Amino acid sequence: MTASASAEPQLLPLPDARAHSADGAAPPLAVLVEWVETYLMSPHADLGRTGAVCPFTRQAAKLDTVRLGISASTAGDEEAAFAAVRRSFADLDAIPAQASLQHFRTVILGFPGCADPAGTAMLQRVQKRLKFASLRRLRMIGLMHPASEAPGLWNPQFRPLRAPFPVVAVRHMVEHDAPFAARHPLLMLPYLARFRIAGAKRLIAHLRAGP
Repeated sequence: MTASASAEPQLLPLPDARAHSADGAAPPLAVLVEWVETYLMSPHADLGRTGAVCPFTRQAAKLDTVRLGISASTAGDEEAAFAAVRRSFADLDAIPAQASLQHFRTVILGFPGCADPAGTAMLQRVQKRLKFASLRRLRMIGLMHPASEAPGLWNPQFRPLRAPFPVVAVRHMVEHDAPFAARHPLLMLPYLARFRIAGAKRLIAHLRAGP
């Protein structure tokens, strides 16, 4: 593991990341910022519904509760990547926000050195290793990468989790995550334990609506 890989990614608010990347000094950060702003926070013709690809990120950006960072990890740096993603739980909780808006906090880490299949596979292992820790904390860990074949919730032909290089996003579980809870059985119990009747109603409505 290289020294740069073991270094903690510097997390920046979206406006600071935008300003930092504008001078050309941080190309991977510039790519990440552009992807967040022009893809995640924007509509897409193939999405299958109106609104942004990720309405959560769009609202978080308005509240200044998004933090972006770039990791130097490569395929051989699994422990460094694991530590960075695990540390994101604490980084998430440290983002200033009003109590009623804390669920909009999100940490987005880019891994440009993991764009090859081995790097993506390593990050998939990291995500799997942290699965139960994230569920205990009622957190969601999403992995996006160039070759993602995960289908869209509203358009199965769409591939919403594709990114220019691997990206790991950590955020709070929210009531609107019913479609994800319905798709992933491990999420169901934590989701219902957290949102109870309101969550059950959303799950039922989603299942009745069908694919």
